[in-house]
This record gives sequence, C-alpha cells and structure tokens, in this order.
Amino acid sequence: MPLVEVSGVNPSYFVYSLFVILVTPLLVVLHDFLIWRRLPPGPTPLPFIGNKHQIQRSRPWIQFEEWSHKYGPIFTIWIGRQPQLVVNDAEIASELLEKRSAIFSTRPRMVVLSEIFWNDAGLIVSPYNKRLVLRRKLLHQALTSKALDSYKTGQTAEASRLCGNLLRRPEDWEKLFEWFVASSTFCIAYGHRIDSLDANVVRVKVALMKYVGSLNVPGKYFAETFPILKYMPDFLAPWKREIKENGKRFIEANVQLLETVAKELAQKDVSPSLSRHIIELRDSQPDLPISPAAFAMIPAALFGAGTDTTASTLCSFLLALVTHPSVQRTAQAELDAVVGPSRSPTFADYPALPYTRALIHEVLRWRPVSVLGGIPHASTAPTSFGPWHIPRGTPVIGNLWAINSNATYYPDPQRFDPTRFLPETMELRRADDPKMRAELGKRHPSTAYGHASFGWGRRVCPGAELALNTLFIAVAKVLWGFNILPREGQSYDIMAYTEGFNIRPRRFECDVKVRSERHREVLMAEEQEAWNVLQRFPAFE
Repeated sequence: MPLVEVSGVNPSYFVYSLFVILVTPLLVVLHDFLIWRRLPPGPTPLPFIGNKHQIQRSRPWIQFEEWSHKYGPIFTIWIGRQPQLVVNDAEIASELLEKRSAIFSTRPRMVVLSEIFWNDAGLIVSPYNKRLVLRRKLLHQALTSKALDSYKTGQTAEASRLCGNLLRRPEDWEKLFEWFVASSTFCIAYGHRIDSLDANVVRVKVALMKYVGSLNVPGKYFAETFPILKYMPDFLAPWKREIKENGKRFIEANVQLLETVAKELAQKDVSPSLSRHIIELRDSQPDLPISPAAFAMIPAALFGAGTDTTASTLCSFLLALVTHPSVQRTAQAELDAVVGPSRSPTFADYPALPYTRALIHEVLRWRPVSVLGGIPHASTAPTSFGPWHIPRGTPVIGNLWAINSNATYYPDPQRFDPTRFLPETMELRRADDPKMRAELGKRHPSTAYGHASFGWGRRVCPGAELALNTLFIAVAKVLWGFNILPREGQSYDIMAYTEGFNIRPRRFECDVKVRSERHREVLMAEEQEAWNVLQRFPAFE
C-alpha cells in the first residue's frame, strides 16, 4: 500500500520541511558571513552567538582598548547576529558621529525600553525623528545663555549649602555630593529644592531609574531579538504588562511634577526653572505637536542624565586631588590670588580662574562617567568608511576610555594634568610642530572642549554647559574652603571604579579638612545667606 495512504501525509512535505530546516540556518550564516567580511575586522564571532562569550563582564572598555591595538581603532563585535562598531579614536568618532551626523544620529531600536516602557516618550533613547528634534529644540531654548544665567543663583546657594554640610559631616562627602547635585538639578528642572535624599520624590526617581537600568540589559528580553513579541496581547505576556504598568507610573510621576510647576506659575511668580521656560514656550505655541508624556520627559531628562554623572564626576575630582596633591596646591594658589580669604568663589570669578576650569575638563577626560559613550548611535542608511561597508541600523559605540586615554592627544594619559586644558595649551596645540605635539599632544578634533565626554554630533549632551556650571561652582568652593588629604595608611588605586553603564570611584577614605578658621567662618556665614535664596525654591517632600 502506498505510504501516502498509510500516513495520510505526502512524503514530499517531509522532504521540503527537512530542506527548510537544514538550509535556512545555512542561508542565515552565509548572509551574516558576507556582512562580516565587509565590516571593520574584529574578534571572530560564532554563528548566532557572536562575540558575547569573549567580552569581559568587568570593565569591557579596557578590553576594547586592548582589542583596538590588535584590530585597529575601529573594529566590529557581534552581539548575537547584530554587528556593532566600537570606535576607539577621536578622529574616527568625529568623522562618523559629527561630520556624518545626518546618518549617525539615531539610536538602535530598543523595543522594551523605548517602545514598551516609555511608549516613545523617552528623550535619550528616542530614534532621531521630527518628534525628537522638536523636543531637543524646546530643551535648547530653555538652556540658552540667558536661561543658564538665571539658574546660577540657585546653583551658588546649593554649593554654599554643600560646603556647610561638609564642615559638619566631612566623612559623608559622597552622599553630600549626591544631595547637592540632586537638589541643584531639581531647582533647575522644577524650581524646587531637595532637603534630603530620603525625600519621596527622590526615592521614586531613583527607584524608577534603577528599574530603567534593569530593562537595558542585552539579551534579557526576547522582544529585542523578535520585535513582533511587542504586539502580543498583555494577558499572554505578563512580562510586557508589568513593564507597561511601571512605564505608566514613571510617566505619570513626571507629568505630575510638571503640572505642579504649571499650577504654581498660574498662581504666582515662581523661580526660574527649565519647566517654567518650556511651559511658557508651550503656552505661546498652543499647537505644538507633542504629547503631555513626551513634554514632561524634557525636564525629567535632566535628572536621569545629569544627577548620577555629575555626582560621579565630583567623586573622581576628589580622587584626583588625593592622588595628585600638586594639582590641589596650584588650584588653591589661583583661588587665593583671585578670590582672597574674605569670601568664597562665585560665577563672577569664572573668567579669572582658568586653572580651575581646566581642572574640571581634566576630570571629565581622565575619568569619563559614561565610559562607553552612553547610549550607542546607529546608522539610518548604509554607508562606507574606508574599504568597509556599514549596513543600515548598525550601532556605533564610542569608547571614551580609549579615546580619552590616547597618548597622541594626551601624553602620559593616566597622569592627572589640568594644564592640558589651559587656554594657552589649547592654542599651542594648533601649531603643526612635532616636538610640541610630543610634549602637549595633538589638537583634539572635538574643538569645543578638547575632549568628547559630552558626546558627539546631534546627540551631544544638550545640558553640557549646565553641567559645567554646576561642576564649576562646586569645585571652586570646595577647593577654596577645604584641603582634600589622603588618609594616613590608606592606599589609592586610580583604576578602582564601579561597573555598569556609568562609573565612579569605588568608595575610598580621605580627609576633608577646612583650610582655616577664617575659611570656616566665611563658609558658615555664606551658608546662612544661601538659605535666603533657597527659600525661593520650596522643598519637594
């Protein structure tokens, strides 16, 4: 009897199925192989697995720097079947991410974090499109030079409060830095201060930020590999329902903060803040095509992107002083000459303190917080670079560790040396003199700051100048009022940093001592005066 009559199934079906099962993976591998051959060389990936098994969990940025010596300043790693470019050279980063920003300004698709959790309202992870351009335009309009000047009164008062707290609790310097940055950020974003890190609004923000971080873990969700899972009904995908519910709470919390400012603005004159600026802009343009959720995420982005990074930079600042005491002496000599003993620095002293300004930029270079450049860029169109072909949608990682440690630009890069960023040094780098280049370093292609720690192109940090102002007033006042000294018997490892997307020094002990009784008196008096200013910024509970 024929087989088809026994089984009820045509034997050709089995042959076809077997062919598909065997040939499809081979076709996929062949497709990936052809892409691999045309990309910048890197460690050889395994089919379907990529290089994930070769990438160190601890400090991959250092491993990437080592790989750049083997494979070249730009190389390819594969995460599963997704190729990613790792850029370890400032000129290549400038070429791709700045000069070709029309192509390299979007983000890799983030199904879980951007689309399910934030429902496309997130600012930092949003793809580059008209909606993002509109929101960044609003943000830039609220961060003009005039607007930045209006925030300085609050920043100065917060820095005076920081110094007063350091007088009383010098051993808690890390938490005090976090409090200073959190309160400064809330004053700027919403016109409200923070009187404790235990304030409910801070706890909610921090908890949500940690949850956001847990969503951005490669390989955690199959929806990143199979985006069609995004469209599964919630009752069939409890993981999706949980993420959507948390995202809704996150957005509602930010909308509520903005509505608080809007209500206050309708009732009375409130302190200058980013929220006030964008609300006034919105009211003057009632037809703005932007949802309440996306609008509320504009000031919220300041806290998400700025608090941890600025506090971590201040921690690196202390580590630099402890391990490079001559830098502290030079900076204090400048402050003593310009400011004197009868008051602490203000923003009016900014032009006369070039070494202090250079010190801040050296901290940002020496230990960039977003050590792998933050959220990767991605290409919106296929393009070429040298002999290589870069497919559409390829993520690009800027390895700031390697870029900022390049001896071509920064001789003896692990030495903390603010003179690299003095105006006269920056000007001398323009000269095409090999001897001078060997001593001072080649001029960095990122001409705005002499480093790329704020990012590149159309994705450069819009709050860079705001962050620099916060760092300046805190660094200047702390240097003026305190000696930062190594703890007796304590050893310091300048490479001992935390893991994760943002890094900071692992906890270390040091002595924060007021420079004199005269300095103590001035700092205490200025703290009292600061409270008159801080009263204008009601405390968030």
